Amino acid sequence: MAATHFLCFRSFSRSPRHLLLLLSTVRSLPPPPNPPLSAVHSILPTKPSPFNPFINHFSSSPPPPDFTSRSPSDLYNDLRSLSKSPSKRSPDDYESLLDVLRAFSKSAWATDQSLAVYIPASFFPTAAHRFRNFLLSRSDDALDRHLLSLGPSDQAVRFLFPLFVEFCLDHFPDEIAKFKLHVKSADLTRPHTWFPFARAMRRRIVYHCGPTNSGKTFNALQRFMKAGKGVYCSPLRLLAMEVFDRVNSHGVYCSLYTGQEKKDVPFANHVACTVEMVSTDVMYDVAVIDEIQMMVDPGRGHAWTRALLGLKADEIHLCGDPSVLGAVRRICSETGDELVETNYERFKPLVVEAKTLMGDLRNVRSGDCVVAFSRREIFEVKLAIERFTGHRCCVIYGALPPETRRQQATLFNEPNNEYDVLVASDAVGMGLNLNIRRIVFYSLSKYNGDRVVPVDPSQVKQIAGRAGRRGSRYPDGLTTTFEADDLQYLISCLQKPFDEVKQVGLFPFFEHIELFAGQYPNSTFVGLLDKFRENCKLDGSYFLCQHDHVRKVAQMLEKVQGISLEDRFNFCFAPVNIRDPKSMSHLLRFASRYSEDLPVNVSVGVPRRSARNDTELLELETRHQVLSMYLWLSHHFKEEVFPHKHQATEMAANIAGLLGESLKSVKWKPMSRGKKAKNDEEEENGTMERRRPAPVALEGYERASSRLTNKTGYTRTRSLIMAFRKIKNEQSTQKDAPVAV
Repeated sequence: MAATHFLCFRSFSRSPRHLLLLLSTVRSLPPPPNPPLSAVHSILPTKPSPFNPFINHFSSSPPPPDFTSRSPSDLYNDLRSLSKSPSKRSPDDYESLLDVLRAFSKSAWATDQSLAVYIPASFFPTAAHRFRNFLLSRSDDALDRHLLSLGPSDQAVRFLFPLFVEFCLDHFPDEIAKFKLHVKSADLTRPHTWFPFARAMRRRIVYHCGPTNSGKTFNALQRFMKAGKGVYCSPLRLLAMEVFDRVNSHGVYCSLYTGQEKKDVPFANHVACTVEMVSTDVMYDVAVIDEIQMMVDPGRGHAWTRALLGLKADEIHLCGDPSVLGAVRRICSETGDELVETNYERFKPLVVEAKTLMGDLRNVRSGDCVVAFSRREIFEVKLAIERFTGHRCCVIYGALPPETRRQQATLFNEPNNEYDVLVASDAVGMGLNLNIRRIVFYSLSKYNGDRVVPVDPSQVKQIAGRAGRRGSRYPDGLTTTFEADDLQYLISCLQKPFDEVKQVGLFPFFEHIELFAGQYPNSTFVGLLDKFRENCKLDGSYFLCQHDHVRKVAQMLEKVQGISLEDRFNFCFAPVNIRDPKSMSHLLRFASRYSEDLPVNVSVGVPRRSARNDTELLELETRHQVLSMYLWLSHHFKEEVFPHKHQATEMAANIAGLLGESLKSVKWKPMSRGKKAKNDEEEENGTMERRRPAPVALEGYERASSRLTNKTGYTRTRSLIMAFRKIKNEQSTQKDAPVAV
């Protein structure tokens, strides 16, 4: 059951007074958003006539008693006192009563409200079935007529629910008591109370609210450097490294803490760290939390929420856009912290160029950053630009190590070389200071793991705002699109105001999981995670962050025995690419060695030369990810089990250098990482075979290519998809028959 369904949670005793209160609460609640049966399309009147045409054959009988005036407890006790008797109902009446009771069993509203008496969603169908049998065997003629008058409606559900509550309290006391314990251990309400030391302080929260390139982070860092003791919380390793370098260059001693590395600078009172690594046990004068709007991130948002709620700092500076300002106000009202809001505007407005590249990469100019949303497209664009123009391209995307991205950024920013164009993914949206004249969106759609969807407007704003930089060669920011068809969507995204966020992310600490595990001593860790998600209790200001990554790693680690619950929990947060079988196999090996208390070897070689093809480039990326994972584990587990930290650091630096050299000499057709992972898995399983495309698909692809190829001979991949659909639609129109594509 989704966590948001716990909003109506309250505990009830079996006293009639409380059950009457429940009944009045039920009747005052708004109707459920989705009727329990498709045939019910409207909410019936509050007081239906007992002589409904639905039961005309009862028209000559006396009016049925007014059941609404009786307490549910009295009515239930009367039913329980009746002895079971053979049914005297007609077949039609029996089927009609079954329809009413089936509607109750299928009601999402009743399922949710059952949580008030500690009936979980997993047990509700069983309880509802037993309740149905009870009513059919004990109901008298008067109650039958009343239920038939209501029919399978929302009113019938609301009438039956208090009786169902009495029935459950009477028949399932053990199940209810057990679920009470589960809910208590999975209670994630009032998260601000998890940090009593922070609540004992009167903190001052300063919200620097503004768009990209408005100076908000700069001002927060100025206050950070002037403080006696401070911490900077970064969304990325790369940005933490950049702040670490900048602060030390200004003569302020600053240490660096990320999941993969720790650099302790002697006499340093300042720390630049990733937001997940910030300590809530250390006292600071000033703290800076960058990109605070990431609180709504479905995967990592809980890290920003934890930092905001738990940091022990006299002054906390938040940097971000206006989307989470309302959420921050609510949190500050709960914590009792003072909130100061400071608004910013861009130093110079962002200008949308009406003239796009018109689908021709020869229109790329020096200082441009072409943004694509897949690794394959990034390399195709780079190769096309370098082949048909005189420009050289740097490349930045998420799978590259931070060191390689910094090297590519430095190469692009340096004016005295031939690398004057940047091709990047959405990773360019934060973490690097780049001298970008114009952001060109190669496309404004991306694959989300399930289907191709438009890029979110907030992300479009974040990326487009990277154009133009105060004090650089290009102080004026420009943005446009590769295709003219995408320009209107770009304009609408930039004009759209930020959506106000209602909920921010939350995730349980290990202590929550440990307490909950006591209720399920024989459950697997994956089972614990699933049960916790089903039973956890949240209030309306928070959502439970996705745990797909944690669950998949936990599922793989079920093969490993001898790991404590806490160690298993920590292993699940290791930075592993769950879509890469090789990375997952290395993590499994690391965990197996750890469970045996044996030293874990790196077992990742370093090639002697840079990549000569895309397969070798992907292999370099994978090796660096494995080394990064080893370093993360070495900082989170016993050092004697991961003793080769320094060797892994050196190897990772060498591979990052090889990746940088490889990107300079890319001359090959790229392969998607997903395809490589699939090939690796098939190769390991011995199922690799040569595949040939279907003739129809190949014909459509060739025809689309011939239509879309411009004068340079280059074709945009994503345009092929649209053109292929257009060809199919034309064919279907000619044949007067629809064709599914």
